[in-house]
Amino acid sequence: QVQLVASGGGLVQAGGSLSLSCAASGCTINTCGGMGWFRQAPGKERELVAAISWSGSGTWYADSVKGRFTASRDSAKNTMYLQMNSLKPEDTALYYCAATRAGTVEFTYWGQGTQVTVSS
Repeated sequence: QVQLVASGGGLVQAGGSLSLSCAASGCTINTCGGMGWFRQAPGKERELVAAISWSGSGTWYADSVKGRFTASRDSAKNTMYLQMNSLKPEDTALYYCAATRAGTVEFTYWGQGTQVTVSS
């Protein structure tokens, strides 16, 4: 059974940094594929901000975070990370990690959200 647990959110001033973690128990090359970080701000739709392939060699970023956020994976720890630098108030949102089912591109597995609040 795949279980994702996100952590690392908090309150930071604009221009600061935060690092999120997503521990993925039960994820193997046979059960999970690519992983991603989504966020949802109040009154807005959930959006994908970063994605990373199973191997970690491929990444994708939304234009709004490109150059500021970096996704990475530690296969040994079965954990995905999101390093967020130069944070802006508009980055404030509930951040979720998710994983695709192996062989598909649909995000099937979801972790609980972790709140990121950036003050101006």
